[in-house]
Amino acid sequence: MSTNSVSLHRVIKATPEKVFRAFTDPLAMASWLPPYGFLCTVHEMNAQVGGTYRMSFQNFSTGNSHSFGGQYVDIKPNEYLRYTDKFDDPNLPGEMTTTVWLQKNMAGTELKVVQEGIPAVIPAEMCYLGWQESLEKLIKLVEPQIPDA
Repeated sequence: MSTNSVSLHRVIKATPEKVFRAFTDPLAMASWLPPYGFLCTVHEMNAQVGGTYRMSFQNFSTGNSHSFGGQYVDIKPNEYLRYTDKFDDPNLPGEMTTTVWLQKNMAGTELKVVQEGIPAVIPAEMCYLGWQESLEKLIKLVEPQIPDA
């Protein structure tokens, strides 16, 4: 069974700490991870090595949803995150691995994301487009500096 992979790269005008927090906070993940047109519910998130998470995406147009979960394999706070993903739908078999690298630079943070093992029935181009939308939403979450009133 063949699988797909995607690789993305961005420079974000925010600290690695803030970007890392967006990957490990359930409320933040629910706000930026689902591509446009989808809602996300985080059912569980224990962002530590060996910890697990569960979430679901709902298509706002149709109401249909798909759920998935996985385990945190490796975490280096504010620098590195690796976790697995597995869909609950048996038509989307296999286990994916997502790796996130964060590196401080003069502009803020260099972000690299690689997702491997994407089920062959999901076109890599569509997965890539979804990640692009998600990262656009991530940037809109972490770049603003909004002081408390």
